[in-house]
Amino acid sequence: MSDEWRRAREEIERQTLHPAAARSVRSKGRQRSEPECAVRTEFQRDRDRILHSKSFRRLARKTQVFLNPEGDHYRTRITHTLEVSQIARTIARGLRLNEDLTEAAALGHDLGHTPFGHSGEALLNRLAGGFHHAKQSLRVVDVLERDGQGLNLTWEVRDAILHHSKGKGPILAPAGKGPGTIEGQVVRVADIVAYANHDLDDAVRAGILSLGELPDAVVEVLGRGHSERITFLVTDILRHTNLDEKPRIEMSSEALEALSGLRAFLFDRLYENPLVYGQFGKAKQIMEALWEMFVSDPDLLFGRYWKDCPEHLRSPVERAVADFLAGMTDRYAIRLFQDLYLPKSWWRL
Repeated sequence: MSDEWRRAREEIERQTLHPAAARSVRSKGRQRSEPECAVRTEFQRDRDRILHSKSFRRLARKTQVFLNPEGDHYRTRITHTLEVSQIARTIARGLRLNEDLTEAAALGHDLGHTPFGHSGEALLNRLAGGFHHAKQSLRVVDVLERDGQGLNLTWEVRDAILHHSKGKGPILAPAGKGPGTIEGQVVRVADIVAYANHDLDDAVRAGILSLGELPDAVVEVLGRGHSERITFLVTDILRHTNLDEKPRIEMSSEALEALSGLRAFLFDRLYENPLVYGQFGKAKQIMEALWEMFVSDPDLLFGRYWKDCPEHLRSPVERAVADFLAGMTDRYAIRLFQDLYLPKSWWRL
């Protein structure tokens, strides 16, 4: 089969991308070698594999901030992921970076998130003796997808997925400690640009916050409107990143300080707000009950609920249970808890 289509795309990369950008022909490769695709570059293949994966589809039923919201316009993990992808692609295009690599990493960055948001992650971290969604995202693409075969992605996409998370740490990764590609740095910053703005938007919609409560220092720099804030931050990144001088993503000090202030405000007033966080106590009880059930009775897990789990993923049992629970959607976790712990109704006909 002719490979002229792939080679044409690779030539476009060679001619148009910035010298500091990642190129698919220079990829560090996959964990297992494969024949090249006739049509797609290596990073395009990675994007498609993530997009068609089961774990990507499950993001539609996983909490972003609000647990089981009534309205149709609240974000979920999948809408967050799509917003990150779009922001990251806009930055990558403006800087002449590899848009395919950027998109693949953005689409895959949150595949390892648990049900019930960060509360589920915190619980598994305690029960399993260590759990982090970025590492779990890498485990999903390396091991868990395709019935234990993994997606066999390129090093560049895997590296960006692993290093996207910030928590309350530096927004721009310290030199030598962040993603190994500039495209990975783009995904890291696009993640916080997306969630800091859309979580605020959802909180206002829910009546938890009002725009009038935003710190003046944040509003003066970023603006008050959702689109205004994103446009300012993306434009600031494009203006202050000079890849000819330094191969890293940069922001102005005022933009970085304002974005950090917005994140701190959200942690204080939204993420740790009792009105929001209180509901997650119930979710933790569900997750903890399922953990105890399956760790004590793995035959129930593998014999009824995860029958197709490959043998090499069944031990140690704590690791297997963590993988199973992390992969669940909110809705499935609730239904499973009801099935295992709540009495069934009986009807006499």
